[in-house]
Amino acid sequence: MKKRCLTCDKPLKGRIDKKFCDDYCRNTYNNQQNSVQNNYVRHVNQILRKNRRLLAQQIPENESVKKLHREKLLLLGFNFKYLTHTYQTRDGKVYYFVYEYGYLPIEQDWVLIVKRKPEF
Repeated sequence: MKKRCLTCDKPLKGRIDKKFCDDYCRNTYNNQQNSVQNNYVRHVNQILRKNRRLLAQQIPENESVKKLHREKLLLLGFNFKYLTHTYQTRDGKVYYFVYEYGYLPIEQDWVLIVKRKPEF
């Protein structure tokens, strides 16, 4: 009984442990297997990129901080559930970051948007 390609079902020639007839079929098969995980990661990355862009747009050129109402970020489409990391200061304040841009919740519904200097 001849082995067949897992993607296109063509008969296989060559090594006995061969599973695919060519690179195209191998890539297609692997892409289909990973599509669910890739879609989730792609979706989260889209949200993170959008959050980063929105924070970056709020800080004027040549400045590193800006006070803004939380509602304005929400209206622009900012998703507060997604961030890359947090930073806690010595006095206990917690900054929420999306890459190098972050925010610190302050009085009422205001946030202080900050840009961190690159460390590399």
